[in-house]
Amino acid sequence: MKPLFKDSLTVVNVGLAGFAANIAAAGGEAVGVDWQPPAQGDQEAGWALARTFADARVDDANRVAFARFLEANPVLRDVARAGDVIDGMASGRKLILHAGPPIVWPSMCGPMRGAIIGAVLLEGWADSADAAKRLVDSGRVALEPCHHHRAVGPMAGIISPSMPVFVVENTTAGNRAYSNFNEGLGKVLRFGAHSRDVIERLRFIATDVAPTLRDALATLGAVELKPLMAQALNMGDEVHNRNAAATALLFKRFAPAVLATAESRERAAAALRFIDANDHFFLNLSMAACKAMLDAAAGVESSSLVTAMSRNGVNFGVRLSGAGDRWFEAPANPVDGLYFPGFSRADAAADLGDSAITETAGVGGFAMAAAPAIVKFVGGSATDALHHSLRMRGITLGTNASFTLPALDFAGVAAGIDARKVVDRGILPVINSGIAHREPGVGQIGAGVTTAPMACFTAAVRALAESLGAP
Repeated sequence: MKPLFKDSLTVVNVGLAGFAANIAAAGGEAVGVDWQPPAQGDQEAGWALARTFADARVDDANRVAFARFLEANPVLRDVARAGDVIDGMASGRKLILHAGPPIVWPSMCGPMRGAIIGAVLLEGWADSADAAKRLVDSGRVALEPCHHHRAVGPMAGIISPSMPVFVVENTTAGNRAYSNFNEGLGKVLRFGAHSRDVIERLRFIATDVAPTLRDALATLGAVELKPLMAQALNMGDEVHNRNAAATALLFKRFAPAVLATAESRERAAAALRFIDANDHFFLNLSMAACKAMLDAAAGVESSSLVTAMSRNGVNFGVRLSGAGDRWFEAPANPVDGLYFPGFSRADAAADLGDSAITETAGVGGFAMAAAPAIVKFVGGSATDALHHSLRMRGITLGTNASFTLPALDFAGVAAGIDARKVVDRGILPVINSGIAHREPGVGQIGAGVTTAPMACFTAAVRALAESLGAP
């Protein structure tokens, strides 16, 4: 031992950083390894995790689910009225869909409550905000998650019967997904605004923009969305918080057909101006495409593949392919980001929206390396963007060669979140997110980066272990 202590030692310290700090203070050299026990030291959860890794059925199921996800081919098939195509609305019932896992009206955050009031006014079920609130208070309006109806919506995620929706079909398996239209920024319904100009804009979208695009789509035929998203990633988007390139590509695709099919030159110009003025227009299409791809992977018994991540402004919810329609929930984490002048974290609502479906599919925060410019919007540096994309490889089943990252030598994005790996490695899925004011109607007050809560994945792994039966 004597020669050992005469030499200069370098210590690898695993775990508590204080030990490495003490060595450095004594003049030694220490390399710290950031490590913690799997399942955050929860012994029962750790045992459940071990069982899922030891059972070959989980790996077999994941291969099936991940293959179905990769093979999915989402196309924009139609533009339709929500009440005509979404299950549960066609019956004529007063149904409004919202973002995130299930939540009751009294527990909803301000932006979601304000948006629901706006939807009631839009539908003509009430003639004032007070009357709309009383109607919802009475229980005569059904409130259900978008995800329960194969739909997704950003922020409050509100979809009501008269709203137009994009109809996206996975041509590989035939499943469909729906999303509403993006209204743009400012005082908009998805942030809880429901003033007269908000309602008028929604009606303009329904009466002018949507029919014009539907007529153009009839001439174009189904529009494949994967190639548009892939090209946008190579042009600096991550197709969640940054959609400038994707929207421009969509505009380029539709403009000639709109000009050729619109009932008047004025109507064509109005529809194209609306798209041109909103860089986020493609976001809702990206969400529907991701939803269609992930729904194709749902329902594979014993699979630990995550098929949905979503937030309702109070709780964060996760779904697994092998757990049916069950949600695994925990309080939503705060968003670490940049605030617009005059606002701070004290003004912010909790994380909100279905748009984390993009990260669930391997884009958005998982593809930040493709969009270094986004750090000016969400905070951090270009190096952070690269780090996020690389780190996500540690919790996924593989990569998606359809979506490549130029900054990483055109490697495929990390895709197929494995709930087991999240719990085992302590790496949380990163999510790009907008920040809504906690009061309805104020609008977006910032943007940033957040993560899914670990408790969601721990609960999911426990449930998966139970479903496998006795060890």
